[in-house]
Amino acid sequence: MTAATADLIAAFAPTGTLHAAINTGNPILAHADPGTGSAGGVSVDIARALAARLGVPLALVVVDAAGKSVQAVESGEADVGFFAIDPVRGANIAFTAPYVLIEGAYLVKNDSALQSNNEVDRPGTRVTVGKASAYDLFLTRHLQQAEIVRAPTSPAVVDTFIAEQLDVAAGVKQQLQADAARLGGLRLLPGRFMVIEQAMGVPKSRGEAAAQYLREFVESLKANGAVAQALERHQIQGASVAPAA
Repeated sequence: MTAATADLIAAFAPTGTLHAAINTGNPILAHADPGTGSAGGVSVDIARALAARLGVPLALVVVDAAGKSVQAVESGEADVGFFAIDPVRGANIAFTAPYVLIEGAYLVKNDSALQSNNEVDRPGTRVTVGKASAYDLFLTRHLQQAEIVRAPTSPAVVDTFIAEQLDVAAGVKQQLQADAARLGGLRLLPGRFMVIEQAMGVPKSRGEAAAQYLREFVESLKANGAVAQALERHQIQGASVAPAA
């Protein structure tokens, strides 16, 4: 891929350090170590690779929700971030093509009358979702009759679902599966209601050259196997490497 010029490095890291927003609310891509609190995961590995490619130090801006990650990049607190592609977020952020595809699923109680995804959007059904997550943005556009109840973060969705006696929890399939195993008495509806396209993003204010460099960087990591290796290294199940753009 194109070598990073001094101007390009300055566009990505105007302070001399690359600040990457890491959302530990998405367990597929990142997690916080329970002992140290430090972040690790697929997105952290990719951020390190980008900093190495640019030849600058890396600083992580760790948040617990997708909306906070978007805010960090839009405000300039972070230089790059890892997001699900969504047109609302695309107003100020230039996205790459996706590097990972993740399934979004619905969770219900074992005794729920709901048996399929297409039964969810009905009057009186209350669906909880992480505030400002990709699932929130998607369902806000697509649910016409069901009511959306927003949990503070994606990891808090199932606990909110239980505490408020709601009808459906929506989110990352693997997170819902883990919560169902932890709590019992819950089941996933078959299949998926959406596929999340996880991409990197840089503020549009940094210029088209930076956006194009980031696109090429992501494509290079897909092509050389780095994304697949990161998924394997962190033992991520249920996510797949996105096809070449």
